[in-house]
Amino acid sequence: MERSNETGRPIKVGVIADQSGPLSFAGLANANVARMVIGDINAKGGLLGRPLELLLEDSATDDATAAACAARLVAQRADVILGGIYSSTRQAIKAEAVTKGKTLYIYPEQYEGEESDPRIFCTGPVPAQQVTPFIPWLMKETGARKFFLPSADYIWPRVMNRKVRDIVTANGGAIVGEEYFPLDHTDYVGTVQRIMASGAEVVFNTTVPPGVGPFLAELHAAGFQQRGGKLVCLYFDENFLNMVPPEHVEGLYSCLDYYQAVDEPFSRSLLNQYDALYPGHNLFTAGSACTGLYRGLRLWEAAVTEAGTVETDAVVRALDHASIAQGPGGPAAMVPGEHHVRMSMYIAQSHHGTFEVIKHLGPVDPHEKAIDPTASPTHSTENPMLLATTTVADFDQFMKIFSTGGAELRAKHGSKGAKVFRDPNQADRVWVVFDWDAAGWQNFVSDPAVPPVMKEAGHTSKPQGLALAGECVA
Repeated sequence: MERSNETGRPIKVGVIADQSGPLSFAGLANANVARMVIGDINAKGGLLGRPLELLLEDSATDDATAAACAARLVAQRADVILGGIYSSTRQAIKAEAVTKGKTLYIYPEQYEGEESDPRIFCTGPVPAQQVTPFIPWLMKETGARKFFLPSADYIWPRVMNRKVRDIVTANGGAIVGEEYFPLDHTDYVGTVQRIMASGAEVVFNTTVPPGVGPFLAELHAAGFQQRGGKLVCLYFDENFLNMVPPEHVEGLYSCLDYYQAVDEPFSRSLLNQYDALYPGHNLFTAGSACTGLYRGLRLWEAAVTEAGTVETDAVVRALDHASIAQGPGGPAAMVPGEHHVRMSMYIAQSHHGTFEVIKHLGPVDPHEKAIDPTASPTHSTENPMLLATTTVADFDQFMKIFSTGGAELRAKHGSKGAKVFRDPNQADRVWVVFDWDAAGWQNFVSDPAVPPVMKEAGHTSKPQGLALAGECVA
């Protein structure tokens, strides 16, 4: 039984899903999964003798909206918050739910890895479970050596591409092209021309909706697959296949924790249950975060049951080693200390608009770094500030990148916000006050993903952090 003084209160489960906007096909499916799992739990008596109350929010494929959703859930005293697909959305939710709200947050999507916070658990695959096993397998099976990397311009593609480059070159291959575009970019004529001229044998795609459809159409029209080229998009699942004509993705390779073709009894039963409850086009899939959301809810259920309470610190301790014997694709377990999940992984290929599983990789560890418990906001006794300055070629271009790709990279290294000022005496100089500590700043400036972003932003000098010279009470 519940050991707190809130025995009569429903346990509140907050779920943030992109139920409108470009990712609505995924968000609507995620909302369905939340309803299904919470309905199942309530049908069996709830948790700790208490019913679960689903607080469902529409983040509208917009990070600012997602942040506002998270703030509302914190105000409603949600006991746990789940959701988010884009990495930037995760950071927006994290700022409100974890940093400010000190609420347990479960991120369900496959992503670039490296999230490390005592109150955050990640239940989708990371590069060690996708890129690390898939790329050597592909190179061995197909003999391909030349890779081209067309990409959306945010942290997930940049980190994925860095890992792809390392593995390809370690296995005797080469990256013959790497390009980045805004998420809504639609003109890929020049990019495809460069792909075709490069001799690329593999296109490793990390463009995303809404830009991915136009890119795939252009690549197909150029005849890349017809000439024997291999198309790879690790996040593609059955929902994404429904977005594009089958011929545009014929032969596409993907690597995820579940496909509808997985021949495993519980996975088939779960799919049948979902399809009976929610017939239509919003399918139960892996790349769209449905499996991670299901896994996250069930692991959280196991942790609450073990802890005997929904008190955050107790649930975190139990969730750190939680496991489920049944789940989409197979069993799953948190790797103690990492807050990421060991799960079964599969390689699949698209044929005539459906995925066929061509290899079961078995259970694969995430190999994420151990969580530092002192990183919790409860251990912070101050709000460290940092002042930095730089010069830029064009202020508008600088602000565009600073507030998008740059913001995601800074958030990865612990920045919680920034205020930008223009120098009144030097037109090309900007000053920035960060809510950031010195260690995070140093990790940021040494990150190899940072220089390309700074170049795109138009920096004409290296950013310099300024040393604090003194402090006054007023």
